[in-house]
Amino acid sequence: MQQQDWRVISLQDVVNDLYRIVIREGKKTSKKRLDLLARMCEEQLALRGIDNVETETSIPGFGREKEWDVSWSVAGKIRLGISLKSLLSNISGTVPNRIDDFMGEMANVQLRYPEIVMGYIMIIGVNEKKGEVLKDAARYFDRFHDAIKQLTGRDAPSWAAGTVEASAIISVDFHTQPRAQILHMPNVDDFFDHIAVKLSERNPDLQIKDRRK
Repeated sequence: MQQQDWRVISLQDVVNDLYRIVIREGKKTSKKRLDLLARMCEEQLALRGIDNVETETSIPGFGREKEWDVSWSVAGKIRLGISLKSLLSNISGTVPNRIDDFMGEMANVQLRYPEIVMGYIMIIGVNEKKGEVLKDAARYFDRFHDAIKQLTGRDAPSWAAGTVEASAIISVDFHTQPRAQILHMPNVDDFFDHIAVKLSERNPDLQIKDRRK
């Protein structure tokens, strides 16, 4: 039987849409700037047999309730949460706080649902304005990338709060033509494959089946 190509939205599509909203339309704080990335997550998860994924869902945590970009629940139980972020300016002044925010965001939910599978996707821009490349952009991107990498790979028996099962950190240049350029592209298939594997391991009763096979 021939494999069906389910993929419709690519990472380049996501970056181009973010460029349109933030740069061309000037809506830097638009709540819809990562909507296409959320839809890509839905498609990729459905491809791996994970249906009825929700977006912008409030999930109660250990300390407070928080709206998650992508989530999946079965029989009223939260099984998956994916946080989607973008950082397009003031990288040097923001990176340290973003690492702390990352750990707090994850721990808040994990302390209440230790078995939940967590994912994290961040898009980082390395130019603040046309013709001016941030001198320290590469260094701060590497610092953030390396920190999140060290906080990735959460699994039994440690279940360390403040870490995640899978992460993907992307760097982009929004001042190339005719479209935005992805400078660092992680393997998206690996990210979603790992999410699906961990969901299957922790929820064997759900019998998640990869539709690509």
